[in-house]
Amino acid sequence: MTKTRVEAFSDAVIAVAITLLALDLHVPDPAGPGTLADRLGEQWPNYAAYVVSFLTIGVIWINHHDRRFRP
Repeated sequence: MTKTRVEAFSDAVIAVAITLLALDLHVPDPAGPGTLADRLGEQWPNYAAYVVSFLTIGVIWINHHDRRFRP
């Protein structure tokens, strides 16, 4: 197997991981009390975890493609 195939496969795995992160984000029920902004504000830990996880996976992906560390 060539390096480019392994690299493409790992890119796909990283893309799936980032996509799976978004599945945990939900829009609150509009029939509930308060405004949509208030309801979204109550879910800030979910959005903060998404951002941190997205950035972590992004750093891993960038380091994976960094040519300085390749033989």
